[in-house]
Amino acid sequence: MDSSTCLELALEGERLCKAGDCRAGVAFFEAAIQTGTDDLRTLSAIYSQLGNAYFYLGEYDKAMEFHKLDLTVARTMGDRLGVAKASGNLGNTLKVMGKFKEAICCCERHLSISQELEDKVGEGRALYNLGNVYHAQGKHLGRIGPQEPGGFSDEVKHCLQKAVEYYAANLRLMEELSDRSAQGRACGNLGNTHYLLGNFTQAIGYHNERLTIAKEFGDKAAERRAHSNLGNAHIFLGEFETAAEHYKKTLQLAQELSDRAVEAQACYSLGNTYTLLRDYPMAIHYHLRHLAIAQELNDKVGEGRACWSLGNAYSATNAHEKALQYANRHLDISKEIGDKTGQAAAQMNLTDIRKVLGLPPTTNDTSESADDAKSRTRRKSMENMDLLKTSVNEESSMDEDSFFELLSRFQSKRMDDQRCTLSIDSNKENQPEQVHQPVVPRREGGSVSSTGSTNGTTTPSDSGANNCGVLEELMESIAGMQSRRMDEQRASLPQLPGLNNQHAILQRLSVAASDSTPLPDDNFFDMLMRCQGSRIEDQRSSLPNEGHLTHSAPTVPDDDFFSLIMRFQSGRLEDQRSTMPLEATRNSTHPTADEEEAPANGQSTGAKDGLVSRLVKGRK
Repeated sequence: MDSSTCLELALEGERLCKAGDCRAGVAFFEAAIQTGTDDLRTLSAIYSQLGNAYFYLGEYDKAMEFHKLDLTVARTMGDRLGVAKASGNLGNTLKVMGKFKEAICCCERHLSISQELEDKVGEGRALYNLGNVYHAQGKHLGRIGPQEPGGFSDEVKHCLQKAVEYYAANLRLMEELSDRSAQGRACGNLGNTHYLLGNFTQAIGYHNERLTIAKEFGDKAAERRAHSNLGNAHIFLGEFETAAEHYKKTLQLAQELSDRAVEAQACYSLGNTYTLLRDYPMAIHYHLRHLAIAQELNDKVGEGRACWSLGNAYSATNAHEKALQYANRHLDISKEIGDKTGQAAAQMNLTDIRKVLGLPPTTNDTSESADDAKSRTRRKSMENMDLLKTSVNEESSMDEDSFFELLSRFQSKRMDDQRCTLSIDSNKENQPEQVHQPVVPRREGGSVSSTGSTNGTTTPSDSGANNCGVLEELMESIAGMQSRRMDEQRASLPQLPGLNNQHAILQRLSVAASDSTPLPDDNFFDMLMRCQGSRIEDQRSSLPNEGHLTHSAPTVPDDDFFSLIMRFQSGRLEDQRSTMPLEATRNSTHPTADEEEAPANGQSTGAKDGLVSRLVKGRK
């Protein structure tokens, strides 16, 4: 098979990926690589498309591998535009892998090259990518500490402000290029970021603009996201009626799009909103709809949250028998999925409801968990430590010096276990082994000597020669060990799968590197230090989070404003009809903003052109 066969296989892989069958497309791309080609541009395009396909399949390690190969080929060809686009793809891949510092380095390289080449489209993509990276980093850091819009730490706010800067720059450039679709995406992301910063009025302005542009293109999915985000922002301004209207439009669009999970999320948000409006019959109506879809999709987390909400709503309407039913169901589900927070809340609700009904506490209310029993058993066993200490002191007359001597012996053994053993390689140069003849000692003057010294004495010259030999042997041993360490740090020459003539590409790499390659400047080393610094962070272990749920919850927003409802209903059941201050709506857990989608052309905003267009351009 020749290069034309490789190209045909790659074109079929690209067609399948565009049709949405990325797995089949990957198979054709892999077959194209197995066939091989001599055309570097074809190989670069295959690497790029394979990286994009693996990205969509969620196999980010493989995606990064092929985008790195694409970057290598682009540098070999001296293709600055290809380097920029490959850097953008690497940045997007590193972002989803949580390696934000490396992602920022790649996206900044994408931006600088695009500006150097006066590529406005590439510059806009790089600005958008940088905004996405800082936005994702801010949300990642915001998982720890306060999680309320406007109440994040300074570090999180810094990331979000940087995201605003890059999104705003992208919006200005897209307005200059009259790209309405890109303007809509920028407005949506600006609205989401301002929402997290607590700038709800500004967020509403950008989301309204996003809604207008979505309607221009007839983009129902974007309309749905805009309405959902507008509802979230109006909640925190205390405009519950307006929020309910936006959630109703979200529900309508979700039904038109046949998206059952989003339909359930809209019902859930409407149930919470009507709870804030104290319209409990409507709240119960929407929570029951949410519960039905959660059961249909086998979403245990969503089902438990629906039962929790229904128990609270029925309690507020004095329907305590139904409240008891849903509280029991909530407790069972929380135990099933290991939600300790849900278990505690359900047990508290059950206690309150049974008191109102005049029922005795159940075993669930008074029994302790297995973990509590284990910890209590351990605590009782620790109470005997004082008796143990007393018996030891009575039976042993060990003084302080003996204790420290014993401690030193144990510690010294631990230190010895950590010492490394120097291994001397007698054949460092990989030379053929020689058979050494044994040295036969000869008797001279009544003494045995292998060096020729007589009378059993060592002359000064013999001693100096021996010392020099020992020193030389020591230095050779050190050199041998150090040379092995150097060999371990050597970088291997790039291997480009699918390239038929590897020798030619390696020659081209060496020539390109020796022509007029400038020495790295301070910016390069600064970028290197930033990337290397994050490697230490990757090795840190995270603290265990027992309350974290590993179950997916497709019918519940990632972070909803359910805690606002709980704060509203935190008093006794008899006092649940108290007036809620408006300020409480600004100090509760935020509903999640619907994220903007990536542009359709390629993996992300930094994706390459299709194979056909790139190869045609290259042959003109």
